[in-house]
Amino acid sequence: MKFIAGQTVGIDLGTTYSSIAQLTKDGQPFSLLNADGRNITPSVVLLGEDGQIVVGPSFERISQESPDHIVEAVKRQMGNKDYFVVYQNKKLTSEFISALILKKLKQDGEKAIGPIANAVITVPYYFNDVRRKATQDAGRIAGLNVVDIINEPTAATLAYAWMKGELGRSDLKQDSKTILVYDLGGGTFDVTVVRYTPTQFRVLATDGDVMLGGIDWTKRITDHVAEQFFRKFGDDPRSDEEAIRNFAVECEDAKRALSTKPQTSLSVYFKGKTLTLQFTRKDFERMTADLLQRTRDTTELVLQQAGVEPKVLDEVVLVGGSTYMPSVEAMLVEVCQRTPSRELRPEEAVAQGAAIHAAILEARESRGIAGLSDLVTARLRSVKTNDVNSHSLGVKVSSPEDRTRKINHVMIPRNSSIPFSISQRFVTNSANQKTIHVYILEGDASDPDACTQIGDFRIVDLPPNLPAGSPVEVTYSYDSNGRIHAAAKELTGNRIATTEIVRDSGLTDNNVNDFELLARDYHVE
Repeated sequence: MKFIAGQTVGIDLGTTYSSIAQLTKDGQPFSLLNADGRNITPSVVLLGEDGQIVVGPSFERISQESPDHIVEAVKRQMGNKDYFVVYQNKKLTSEFISALILKKLKQDGEKAIGPIANAVITVPYYFNDVRRKATQDAGRIAGLNVVDIINEPTAATLAYAWMKGELGRSDLKQDSKTILVYDLGGGTFDVTVVRYTPTQFRVLATDGDVMLGGIDWTKRITDHVAEQFFRKFGDDPRSDEEAIRNFAVECEDAKRALSTKPQTSLSVYFKGKTLTLQFTRKDFERMTADLLQRTRDTTELVLQQAGVEPKVLDEVVLVGGSTYMPSVEAMLVEVCQRTPSRELRPEEAVAQGAAIHAAILEARESRGIAGLSDLVTARLRSVKTNDVNSHSLGVKVSSPEDRTRKINHVMIPRNSSIPFSISQRFVTNSANQKTIHVYILEGDASDPDACTQIGDFRIVDLPPNLPAGSPVEVTYSYDSNGRIHAAAKELTGNRIATTEIVRDSGLTDNNVNDFELLARDYHVE
């Protein structure tokens, strides 16, 4: 994607909070403040009855509105074609709701730096192709030229290495460092192992869960408190949307308090009755131990897949607001045999890393960046990155044991360094076959139905009287921009077919254009 005239920023589009950042003239990333003077904006959208849309409304404002007017954690719905919110007789998709958040960030940022045109937007490493396309579309709807989608741990690592004064320094000794980035946000989780020198940046392995984050820890307290209320008073607040939302706010505050205090109290109110409970940090850690264990299992798995012993790690970097929980640090000390670094601000690091990545791309494309010195531009231009794919790519073929059963044959395993290309030979299923239908699958499961089909194509007009078992060569390639290319060649008659997957699921260009026009009609506060 080419840059256009205007300011360039990095954006962390988060589940619970979002932020926007840019590089200063001396090459340091900084977060742009929103209208409230804060460097993070709640990813909550209030769809007002009067057509007024508020992004990041106060709790007082939320409490005055019907629960069905409040949209939260929409990031978890990205790429879900069945998700929508009905507002003013229109079906608003997750892309559109996310675009409203991006529009708010853009509006507020422009008050500080002028018109914003280009953006790099971050996604969890484990977002699949469909979710990445949805994020890209959200940016377009918000009026942004999305020059790239970058993985959150990659962005955080860029921020860490850049702020340490190490990245882009060809004058420094080219010793490598290996770090683990543990990213536990409000709604998603990633862990990534990265190895870098001052001029080379390479992801070794990654894994994560797009349905695990701080809101799940809060939900555990909320469910517990609601159950205690029901047992004491006989009224169940879980049957009332507004009541359980208020409970969740109190429980979120208690969770945050327990990050700095060994115990706290909370009071909840429903149907004229009040329940006050004392909570200890030990109570909280006990009721959420399985959630933490899930992140531990993933951390150990990624270290294993990267072929890195914990003692080899030079640093463990914490990203995401949920890493403030003391149990996270204690677990990582046990697994990684070192105290994690808190040099980065967990809530801002991802947006700031995205801003650095945006500047790297801009420096490569142009001779210089307005406002940045030649020295900083040269430093940006010298950084080389190597990423890995977060999902396996396969092809649907007949099982060797049972030709009537279809399986997913993995061509490019996840955590393969990209760009990557591979060719393998298969055979036709029947005699006199006229076409070959190639299905491109994303996922590790052997059952094709458990994978995501991201594309398909056909070789047609095969030679007459082609015997069963005739050879077919399939080639898959993953380029450095994350685009997927596939080709198939029938070797008897040399018939060839190819395709390129450019995040073609989700909204069509017409859908995006229509939503972009609609977004302009709404005033966002």
